[in-house]
Amino acid sequence: MRENTYLSEQLIKIAKDCGTYQVGLISTKDLIVYPEVRDMCKMNTCRGYGTTWACPPAVGPIEECLAKAQQYDTMLLFSCKYDLEDSFDYEGMVAGMEAFKQLACAFDHALKQTLQPYLMLANEGCHKCKSCTYPDAPCRFPDELHASLEAYGFNVSELARLAGINYINGQNTVTYFGALCFNQT
Repeated sequence: MRENTYLSEQLIKIAKDCGTYQVGLISTKDLIVYPEVRDMCKMNTCRGYGTTWACPPAVGPIEECLAKAQQYDTMLLFSCKYDLEDSFDYEGMVAGMEAFKQLACAFDHALKQTLQPYLMLANEGCHKCKSCTYPDAPCRFPDELHASLEAYGFNVSELARLAGINYINGQNTVTYFGALCFNQT
């Protein structure tokens, strides 16, 4: 990725102030989407497929998702690491996932006064509303909707490698990822 610009440095500072663990920059020209990742969504492991505006099929075909991300020249990938009691600490994983969603919302809120337009992606769909309006009515909060990286067809471990940040952060931890797509120019 090319040298940081002043804007990138500002955005990295905002991300860090919101509590991110690691951040890295990727040129959106280097982004690849994978049908296999979207197929994992169809298996409905996280129970979001077909139930929310932040997940497939509502986010659109992966080719359209890639085009949305590539409307911008840079992706700032960000992560946060959460400690677990052990590798089977499901409650800790869920608590980390919810904490990360709050971090992504705080980052998004901080950006609204600094940057427009941009695309924010986060982890495992949206949990803003108790009951999503999908597919019967429009999203109640479209400006706060963060589709997941996987819903867009991105391989998160590949993104971490491209951004130069850790995908795995040690034993008894879980790491969640989000992304901010923006234009540096």
